[in-house]
Amino acid sequence: MLTEYTTPGSIVVDDDETLYSLLTDRIARTGEDTVIAARKLGPGRWDDITTGEFHELTREVAKGLIAFGIRKGDAVSLFSATRYEWGVLDFALAAIGAVNVPIYDTDSAAQAERILNDSEVRLAIADDRERFDRLDSVKDHCPSLRQILMLDGNALGALQGFGVTVSDEELDARIASVKADDLATIVYTSGSTGAPKGAELTHRNFLSITRGGLECLKEMIAEGRPRLLLFLPLAHCFARFIQYCSIGSDYGVCGYLPDTKSLLPDLRSFEPTYLLGVPRVFEKVYNAASRKAGAGFKGRVFLKAAEAARAWSRMEQAGERPTARQMAEHLSYEAAVYRTVRGALGPRIKYVACGGAPLDPDLAHFFSGIGLPMIQGYGMTETAAPFAATRVWDNVIGTVGQPAPGGSVRIADDGELQVHGDNVFRGYHNLPEKTAEAFTEDGWLRTGDLASIDDEGRITITGRKKDIIITAGGKNVSPIPMEQEIVKCPIVEHAVVVGDNRPFVGALVTLDPEALESWLPAHGHAADMPLADVAQLPDVAAEIQPYVDRANATVSRAESVRKFVVLDTQFTQDNRCLTPSLKVVRPSVNRVFADDIAVRVYGDRR
Repeated sequence: MLTEYTTPGSIVVDDDETLYSLLTDRIARTGEDTVIAARKLGPGRWDDITTGEFHELTREVAKGLIAFGIRKGDAVSLFSATRYEWGVLDFALAAIGAVNVPIYDTDSAAQAERILNDSEVRLAIADDRERFDRLDSVKDHCPSLRQILMLDGNALGALQGFGVTVSDEELDARIASVKADDLATIVYTSGSTGAPKGAELTHRNFLSITRGGLECLKEMIAEGRPRLLLFLPLAHCFARFIQYCSIGSDYGVCGYLPDTKSLLPDLRSFEPTYLLGVPRVFEKVYNAASRKAGAGFKGRVFLKAAEAARAWSRMEQAGERPTARQMAEHLSYEAAVYRTVRGALGPRIKYVACGGAPLDPDLAHFFSGIGLPMIQGYGMTETAAPFAATRVWDNVIGTVGQPAPGGSVRIADDGELQVHGDNVFRGYHNLPEKTAEAFTEDGWLRTGDLASIDDEGRITITGRKKDIIITAGGKNVSPIPMEQEIVKCPIVEHAVVVGDNRPFVGALVTLDPEALESWLPAHGHAADMPLADVAQLPDVAAEIQPYVDRANATVSRAESVRKFVVLDTQFTQDNRCLTPSLKVVRPSVNRVFADDIAVRVYGDRR
């Protein structure tokens, strides 16, 4: 195993280039009449936007921002779900050198207030009345905030109106003044290990990783006429990155989906060629297919087909040739199962890409085995999203691939993964001490993740330094592998292993309400049974126990889960146990469910 690796090659970003250059460069290559984006008009209805139309609106909105008094370096917040106008505003802000400070659409008024004040936002733009009111409720406590606009109230039209007084020459002068190393955005981390911090990312940071993505993942995001249906929050760097890749490619089309209430019909009507999601999205796709098959004959066929798909993928990974019998079996499952699962993601789907949290290898093998290669990426807000990714031609499941050309990774003496490259952020906003802590003395970013690097430079993430549990007996336990086994149970939504300074390892388990809708009647219970009652059912514990046993089989007895408890509530963003990107916030879980851990797991008296 290597301890340091640099991917051959380099990504060049000129000093005068900015994120706005992605748009103008595309026009120079392909003209103004190519389709660049799609806006949802209603069920099954999409409005195609040409590159020229997108560019013209971007310039008009940029003029409006100038007329409003937004100067280079001023902060502007977007408090909105993923939608077409978000993309326009993002490029308009980049064009004039303003700093985009996104706020997750699920953030509370108090969280928004903290961000607005920390980054001294001058203008905030919300998408709907509900989020507008959230901002308005704290406006008096935000001295720098001059105005709040609302997209549903024709904010873009208002900015276009303001901009008629600004000439093309004035706009072009502003555009020319912006450089690659200027601040492009402040993205507040979702806080899985503490209070959110504002990561300062430059145009060069995002341009380098975008061009790296276009080179390393060109089969998925650049070749042919790729179509992306984007539903992840654009406040997250992962979604921003893929938006830039789509718009920065020659013929990519980015569809913006504000919500996932009608996701499956939207997938069928938009017909994406690739999708970007977090593990929970793909877990739900798999579980939905399993539930649809049911528990009878079709259910048994699905389970056999799923296991065959995983075996097929592992065989491909090992470079083995299938036997005639295996090929016949694969063809039969293709007709009976695989084609239907792929079709649920759209008739033209070719690839799926996953990031944002640890991915269960079995899930990746399933999708790969049914003919949907799952590309896995690894990154942080501090690296402008994916620092590394598997390649279509080298998609080794269980790893997160290699860095983009010129990117470097190394393993420190304590096993921590450290990274170095042009996409690494410049520091935390207003937090010089935290910035200093984030870097080594020789300038490498500390990721906080534990990892290994194979001889080809592929990275395997093995855990997080701060997640390591040390039992009262001094045993170091990495919880993530065991949690990944437990959540394979169809009725489990999340599992969190506990045991720091305790005599043994335990676990908290939450249930998946969607899965329970079909599971409860199949086991003789009312489908509408309250979750508090469901959590107490012996049947539920019996359903989960085999998955806990499988998790325990992978570790020593000292590391095994001796007792688990089923919670009668869920981890949510409201109780701070989930980030907006659906990562579990372990410190919050330990705090919010402290009584359950103490009393129900360990029998403490309270």
